Order: sequence, then structure tokens, then C-alpha cells
Amino acid sequence: MAPNLVSVGKFLRRRAENALAAMLAVMFLAFVIQIVFRYLLDLPIGWTHEISVIMWIWMVLWGAAFVLTEAEEIRFDIFYGGVGARTRRVMVVIFSVALVVLYTLAMPAVWDYVTFMRVQETSYLDLRFDYLFSIYVVFALASIVRYIWLGWRALAGEAPDDFGSTKTGSGV
Repeated sequence: MAPNLVSVGKFLRRRAENALAAMLAVMFLAFVIQIVFRYLLDLPIGWTHEISVIMWIWMVLWGAAFVLTEAEEIRFDIFYGGVGARTRRVMVVIFSVALVVLYTLAMPAVWDYVTFMRVQETSYLDLRFDYLFSIYVVFALASIVRYIWLGWRALAGEAPDDFGSTKTGSGV
């Protein structure tokens, strides 16, 4: 891959991490405000709960779409780790095709639902639900692109990383 493209990708990934950190900061601040108002001032407020839930949903889907690496994704390591490089490549191709097909087939219904939700707003902040749910469309599109890329790399002969309980980040 071209060095300029790699550096642009690294820059964009860092900005996605920055956005994720900002969402976490907003969620934490809303959480602290909620505690102060509820328990110290005895004035429960609802908008802080709304912000916390919105930030949680956006953090999970944004992070899965733009921040998590292939090695950090959840998989059934008991099967994946017990096979050779060629079989892992075949597994990546099969699952990539399956996920691309499923996300693509679901996209019209997802789009219809998200655009339909413009008729409702949140209780406290009066934010339209289509804005809030739009992150799922972004996540689905990013997942389609990611799995096309992973499947292409596997077809080109690049084997995915081997499983190893001694590797950093293996979770075992």
C-alpha cells in the first residue's frame, strides 16, 4: 500500500480514537453531574441519563466501526486458533462474504427504520431519533467496507494472524 495512504489511515484512526475519548468524557461528565444533582442537591434530572445512554450507544458502534482492529475483534478462538493459516484464510473469506451479504441485505430496512424515526424525539433533550440511530448506518457501512477488505486480503493470500494465548491482547 502507498505510504501516503497508510499515513492518512493512521491519522484518521487517531482522530476516531479522539472522538471516542471525547464521547467517553461527555458520558463521564454527565454521570458526575447526575450524581451531584441526585444525591447532593436532591434534584434528580433526566437529561444526564439520556446523554449517558446516547454516548454509550455511539461509543460502542463508533469504536467497533473505526477504532477496533481485526486482532481486537471477538471470535471463537477455540476453532480459529486450532487450524492452519490456509484454513484461517478460508474461514475469513467465508465469514467476510456472509457478513457483507447480511449487512447489505439489511441496509434498506435499516435505512427505512432510521429515516422513519425522525418523527420521534427524546424525552428531555428533544433530539430526533433518526440522528441518534444514524450511527448504526455508519457502523454497518464501515463493517461492509472492513469485511470486503479482510476478505480481499485473505483471497490474495495474506493469512490472518495466528492465535496465541501468549500474545499480547489474546484475552486468554
